Amino acid sequence: MKQPSVYLLASQRNGTLYVGVTSDLIKRIWQHRNHVVEGFTNKYHVELLVWFEQHESMVSAIAREKAIKKWNRAWKLNLIEKTNPGWQDLWPVITGEALDSRLRGNDEWGGGSIVIPA
Repeated sequence: MKQPSVYLLASQRNGTLYVGVTSDLIKRIWQHRNHVVEGFTNKYHVELLVWFEQHESMVSAIAREKAIKKWNRAWKLNLIEKTNPGWQDLWPVITGEALDSRLRGNDEWGGGSIVIPA
């Protein structure tokens, strides 16, 4: 998924949040999940992808990330809740594992629909 993206990670539902931007979402989230880079997400165990948004350019993605970082916590929670009310980890969605699982007949999402944020 090599496309400029803004993303929100969480430690758990309503837990610690992290806002980031990347040109390669799968690679970056893998790095967070595998504690490759030391820093905030590693220190506070923030590794669940709960929201993301793809952009046409890094310029627009960076501008959106900066805007979201200035938001208060309630606005960020609302952003997550609008598209991912169950706070499901979207890693299987971006890697295609969710689709593969559904094609095999395993509905790991509990019957709910999978929402991929725009």
